[in-house]
Amino acid sequence: MALRLLAPDVHVAGQIDPSDLQAAIALGVRHVISNRPDGEEPGQPDAATVAAAAAALGLGFTHAPARGLPDDATVIAVDAVLATGDPVLLFCRSGMRSAAAWALASVRSGRLTVEEAVEAGAGAGFDLRGLPY
Repeated sequence: MALRLLAPDVHVAGQIDPSDLQAAIALGVRHVISNRPDGEEPGQPDAATVAAAAAALGLGFTHAPARGLPDDATVIAVDAVLATGDPVLLFCRSGMRSAAAWALASVRSGRLTVEEAVEAGAGAGFDLRGLPY
């Protein structure tokens, strides 16, 4: 699992496997957010599988899938988790949708400015300039 740090206590990754959750815990993660729709690609673990593995380890889990640009429901779900202050791991296929959902939630909530979100994204290898903040 290759993690990228967007902010203190906010990690993003491409598709994870349930076996990756121990490494996330070692980094302090307390909640996992899946932005990947089930069945997007053959062989990917579905949300229920990752949720069960997370629960078994005492982690919170939220499934907030996005197809393309994260919609309002996805952004609201991500924001609700971020508002708790728990260290999080967001994932999707490549990490881009998760980074976008994090940026949109962070800016819309007022936790970050657009400039801060874009800079954090760039530091993690994501171009977040074109999002509809």
